[in-house]
Amino acid sequence: MDAGAVITILALLFFAFVALGVYVAVKVVGAAKRGVERTVTQARRTVEDTTLRAKSYGQGGVSGELAQLRLSLRTSMRATQETLQAGVAEDASLSESLALFRRLSAHGQELDAELKRLEREPDRATVASLLPALRERTERITHSAESLRWAARDRAGKFAEDDLDILSAQIDMEAGALRHWSADAPETGADHRPGRAADAGGAGSRAPGAPGERSWTEPDQAPEQPQAITAGEPRQQTTYPWQKSARPETSN
Repeated sequence: MDAGAVITILALLFFAFVALGVYVAVKVVGAAKRGVERTVTQARRTVEDTTLRAKSYGQGGVSGELAQLRLSLRTSMRATQETLQAGVAEDASLSESLALFRRLSAHGQELDAELKRLEREPDRATVASLLPALRERTERITHSAESLRWAARDRAGKFAEDDLDILSAQIDMEAGALRHWSADAPETGADHRPGRAADAGGAGSRAPGAPGERSWTEPDQAPEQPQAITAGEPRQQTTYPWQKSARPETSN
């Protein structure tokens, strides 16, 4: 490979690394900017809600009524939005409800902007005449938002309850399977706790061919294979550790 090709490849790699660095830097700056904007928006919203709450409790008349309507509207819409957005991640059927809420949210934002403009309106008599209609619009929007919110919560609660019922039934079945030994045990005065069968009856008390019971704390062991005993070949006879070794016969 000549020097020109090597220089070209190195130049391409350099520009690729530079482009990648610029891309990563743009992504990081964008994420930081969105985080700052989200923090500022949340802080502004908190301040505005605090102001509305103070006006609704501290002021009377038209100003207090407008502040109370705005606070009720914003609180209901925000709670419904959070519920639907959290639920749609686990239940895809809530996507239609979320789409309906977005359409409702447009009406809510329009009403909130109108209530905010009326707060600065100097003609309080005209604003007072508009309050019944504004109150009705607010109640309709908040009622629709609450219907979506509570329906989503009831749906999530029903799913959780059904899952708990299934889990409880499975646990009851497993508990019954774990206690199957108590139904098979004979009704006598003997101790029928698990692990006592081997001590009380021994191997001879089991029926031929029946699976042997074992203690829960003992490992499974492979059954011993019977060994053939040949009478004519003493060397092939099975010896056991408790047997005494035969003494050699002395010649007379």
